[in-house]
Amino acid sequence: MSIIIGIDAGISSTKILGIESGKRIKSPMQVHGSDSISAIHGALGRYLHTNNIPLEDVEHIMLTGVGARSLKGPVHGCLTTVVDEFKANGLGARFDSGLDHMIVVSMGTGTSMVRVDGDDIQHIGGIGMGGGTLQGLSKLLLHTSNIEEIAELAEDGIPDAVNLRIRDITDDDIDGLFDDATASLFARVLQFKPSENDIAAGLIHMVLETIGSSAVLSQLNNGFKDFVLIGSLTQLRACKYVFHELEKLYGVHFLIPKYACYCTALGAALSYRYENE
Repeated sequence: MSIIIGIDAGISSTKILGIESGKRIKSPMQVHGSDSISAIHGALGRYLHTNNIPLEDVEHIMLTGVGARSLKGPVHGCLTTVVDEFKANGLGARFDSGLDHMIVVSMGTGTSMVRVDGDDIQHIGGIGMGGGTLQGLSKLLLHTSNIEEIAELAEDGIPDAVNLRIRDITDDDIDGLFDDATASLFARVLQFKPSENDIAAGLIHMVLETIGSSAVLSQLNNGFKDFVLIGSLTQLRACKYVFHELEKLYGVHFLIPKYACYCTALGAALSYRYENE
């Protein structure tokens, strides 16, 4: 049985999965390497070994991500094709979410946004806020850039210990705003000294809320109400709370699909059939 391999060679990790006949997703996996080329080769070798897939069963390897263009020629003797990352985001999110009209918000080191309108997939922009921001600020303030450690610290933290809500600055009702909407991120530290746990929770909240608000505001009056979130940051537990609050505020819908971490690799693999069909 032949298999198409999709590999997303990102800045901080390389993600890989396979698609067998019938578009069945097989065993997503994430690996880390010292550089893009070694990470791609290592990911493929580990993936084939772990899943007992003979090399001759690999029909094609589809590469995407910032590290994909560093590779020239075959990988382990298999033919490769480089896929535009934004197109891969759109194809993967469309397949995984089941939606045909949406904005794909890819939360990586920074954040990119792709508009999917049926078969029309277009990169519409992005912001320099993402996992890299969270790691960089955490290194300065918490002396760690490890996402797992930051998330663990945040478990015992309270975002409101560093952020101001509308109710904190006025007792009056403001049209279009709930009293628990964020008035100013990290403004409360001007008055109170937060704990490291509160800082961690506040940093995660700041990154996620800024990404979500930017995505929604980019589509005002454009008719898009569905926003599909992909990338490693979707695994943060705070996503459930932060994006639910933004849904209430803006009247939109945020969705984190099953393979959110692997949607770019998934889209790369899907693009092989998509192009040939």
